[in-house]
Amino acid sequence: MTNPFSDLLAEKGTLLADGATGTNLFEMGLMAGDAPELWNETAPEKITTLYKGAVDAGSDVFLTNSFGANASRLKLHDAGHRAFELSKLAAEIGRDVADSAGRRVIVAGSVGPTGDIMEPVGTLSHADAVEMFHETAAGLKAGGADIGWVETISAPEEFTAAAEGFALADLPWVGTMSFDTAGRTMMGVTSTDMAKLVAGLPNPPLAFGANCGTGASDLLRTLLGFAATGTEIPLIAKGNAGIPKYHDGHIHYDGTPELMADYAALARDCGASIIGGCCGTTPAHLRMMRTALDTRPKAAAPTLDAIVAALGAFTSAGDGTGDDTAPTRKRRGNRRVA
Repeated sequence: MTNPFSDLLAEKGTLLADGATGTNLFEMGLMAGDAPELWNETAPEKITTLYKGAVDAGSDVFLTNSFGANASRLKLHDAGHRAFELSKLAAEIGRDVADSAGRRVIVAGSVGPTGDIMEPVGTLSHADAVEMFHETAAGLKAGGADIGWVETISAPEEFTAAAEGFALADLPWVGTMSFDTAGRTMMGVTSTDMAKLVAGLPNPPLAFGANCGTGASDLLRTLLGFAATGTEIPLIAKGNAGIPKYHDGHIHYDGTPELMADYAALARDCGASIIGGCCGTTPAHLRMMRTALDTRPKAAAPTLDAIVAALGAFTSAGDGTGDDTAPTRKRRGNRRVA
């Protein structure tokens, strides 16, 4: 069975995803501690601007403003009962933007972690996690999302629960984990572990990969780990725009648009076919990434040394698998705080 996402990927070979949600909404006035999902109702024009920023920059896929639209996260804002409704609104705004783009653009319903730790380490049961993911996925589907996009997951149990939730909603999905702890997720998952997990799911994603984490260099090393498993499922790279820096009371990311253009081309060479940015990535970055993917020929997979030379040093000595030692060099001199 085909779907718009797989059809567009087959047609184009490589898809440009979008950039950051939080970074761009903070620029529009979102305050720390606010629930961005409430803006789907109270400031829909700003969410339209967010989505159009990615589409106008050349993105083939953009994620909806629904990362925290689950009962557990929303209850912190007295809105735990509104997960379906706010997810649906996020997708409806996205559907309008995509349908007005003049080309095929995929609306991907963002689904973040529940914010709770699952049993046996924590208290969240599998059944409750599945229901939360199902509720959000159902809202996204009702709003017109083409696919679900679970992201920033650390625990295999939560990834598995998300897969079950998407299956109950009958919504095709893709999924990424965040490898932010010396090449592993916070819960210890390596790139090899994730590839095995995906291969064993009864409702596997249409694509899988990594998002967020630390710097773009680290994410590409993880991507090489996925590719080394021989998986035939399309791979996703959605790295941060450089490294976060605290400056004048705010977090800024030091990756320039030029650096993210290099990252995009290298991500494709590492095996990714869906490439975007995460924290710190703005439409200015996306435009340069679009140009790089359209004009630079695909090359052989880079060595670890080549990744460091282009994007800067890794933040850990290895990728968590124990199979390699990363080179350590200084970052490129042309980096600046964004």
